[in-house]
Amino acid sequence: MMVMNSGYLTLAALTLGVTLSYSSGSSATASGNTTGSEHEVIAKTSLVLHGEAKYGSKPFTHFDYVNPEAPKGGSIRMAASGTFDSLNPYTNKGTPVSGIALIYDTLMTQSRDEPFSLYPLIAESAEKAPDNSSITFNLNPDARFHDGQPITADDVKYTFELLTRQGHPFYRSYYSDVDTVTVLADRRVKFTFKHSNNPELPFILSELPVLPKHHWELDENDFSSASLQIPLGSGPYQVKSVDGGRSIAYQRVKDYWAKDLPVNRGRYNFDEVSYDYYRDEHVALQALKAGEYDLRYENIAKNWATAYDVPPVHNGELILATIPTRNPAPIQGFAFNLRRDFLQDPLVRKAMGYAMDFQWLNRNLFHDSYIRSTSYFGNSGMEATGIPEGDELKLLEPWRKQLPAELFSKPYSVPVTNGSGNIRPQLKKALRLLKKAGWTLENNKLVNNNGQPLEIELLLGQPSLERVALPFKKNLEQMGIELKIRTVDISQYINRIRDFDYDMIVAGYGQSASPGNEQTGFWGSKAADTKGSRNYMGIKDPVVDAMIDHVIDATSREELTTAVKALDRVLLWGEYLIPQWYYPYDRIAHSSRLIRPESEPLYSTNIYTWWIDSQPDATTHSSRNNGDASEPSGNAESDRSWLYSALILLGLIPVWIYRRRKNR
Repeated sequence: MMVMNSGYLTLAALTLGVTLSYSSGSSATASGNTTGSEHEVIAKTSLVLHGEAKYGSKPFTHFDYVNPEAPKGGSIRMAASGTFDSLNPYTNKGTPVSGIALIYDTLMTQSRDEPFSLYPLIAESAEKAPDNSSITFNLNPDARFHDGQPITADDVKYTFELLTRQGHPFYRSYYSDVDTVTVLADRRVKFTFKHSNNPELPFILSELPVLPKHHWELDENDFSSASLQIPLGSGPYQVKSVDGGRSIAYQRVKDYWAKDLPVNRGRYNFDEVSYDYYRDEHVALQALKAGEYDLRYENIAKNWATAYDVPPVHNGELILATIPTRNPAPIQGFAFNLRRDFLQDPLVRKAMGYAMDFQWLNRNLFHDSYIRSTSYFGNSGMEATGIPEGDELKLLEPWRKQLPAELFSKPYSVPVTNGSGNIRPQLKKALRLLKKAGWTLENNKLVNNNGQPLEIELLLGQPSLERVALPFKKNLEQMGIELKIRTVDISQYINRIRDFDYDMIVAGYGQSASPGNEQTGFWGSKAADTKGSRNYMGIKDPVVDAMIDHVIDATSREELTTAVKALDRVLLWGEYLIPQWYYPYDRIAHSSRLIRPESEPLYSTNIYTWWIDSQPDATTHSSRNNGDASEPSGNAESDRSWLYSALILLGLIPVWIYRRRKNR
């Protein structure tokens, strides 16, 4: 499943075998509901991937990482990049506004201090069929939309049908294993599955948002279009004001129906949340230092190392926080579009990888702050290492003839240089690969048998991305390859990405601790032909599809880990992108008015557990907010702007899913 960080979009995944565990007082038997089996079905109030839910064995009043007594009040101002033209995050049209997920609630919601568990929000309990053929949700009778109308099972069914028929193509793939949705009673709805071998499907459906049928059925409300019309929600905030393309403000709903639920205590403490849009990142940074807004995720290493030596930092008005996260590292890199004939040869793609000198970039641009990505599932314990053996080898063995022979005999590796900028040894290796692929160097130009030169366009949506692209371009020129860097405005960039109209882009994929069904949308063959999908590379490989199936069908942590390693290995040897880098920390510059709880969530930073200190004392708060001594110094930062900027600009993934899953 996906995630959205506060202010930036990241990708992550949810899946795995689903088991349900009791929460105290939730053992009522659902009468007359066998859901395809003769076994008795029990209503339960927590879903957990493995073992027992942390908050499921006894009643809980709040998550451990919040301050349940946090004061309400004040406002937080944040910055967003570019512009927006839509308040509807669910369609494939327009650029959705930042923060819109705040107005929506989902059936259940996730805790952020355990690998993956879900707890009641709109649904007060769930009933999963023992054979995994269905799941039934019992809705909270207090659940309300902002206009006071109750949230009903009919709204749930309507939402599902609306998203899969008129929403982003992502939804049709994501919910494709659902056969029927049946309203059993006013507050009771059942999802029946096409088959029982998708153990993650109950989790996917548990994070379904619920949209108001009575609102979207009105003739004046066109769900399929991009619109600045304020939508009706049910979440902790509602839209207060909109200045099209420039800013948006949300106000806390004082009579929010779920404000006293255990999952919400100590959260959503700001009375107002606003975003101002900046088209220039340098201007945005200067605005922060001038006090124009309160919080910035700093994703440029050079900025973190050099741009904050300013009076507001010295006098404690601006706090620099380095916050660790256990999230698996996102994979990001220069992604090839295999829909282009000249990029279909993996030898060509591998050869171009030698032109990215990570060691030089890290030393000269990034203050030696990064870790090179060598896995699609880095920092997760599910990385493909060494050579395949044991159960992983059993998964790959039937496909031996379709896979590179080296996959079975040597570990995958990325080029390594001495960081001096002299990569002649690497270029020689690259030219040997290109010659093998039918390309020869003539008059300093790489040409094929027909005399056509090898030229490739790198499509970018932000000028700031050029600083890594230019050294890459220079090294490619030494190989006789012309790289044309094309930077376009956001709207054009989004449209071209949706239409797969590019040779190469900077792409990024986040992963969670439990990858699964979403992998089909990342690199499954069907997604390759679906415009607007996230299979940016156009991967159509039956081996990849088979490994994805193994991931989805895994029923234990061991099976999942094995399947993910096999998938990782196949993707790496496919040379679909040139891996870049990651860093397992969030770097946040924020006003001293903002206070964090003593205990942070384990898996991501969540600013909606923070609150406003009406009388900030920089001396009191700066020690904790600057991070502990075990963390790296201020000039070591993950330049995750490559991932985040690319994903923000794509604007392809429904915002509510991402924010709900990993921000909790």
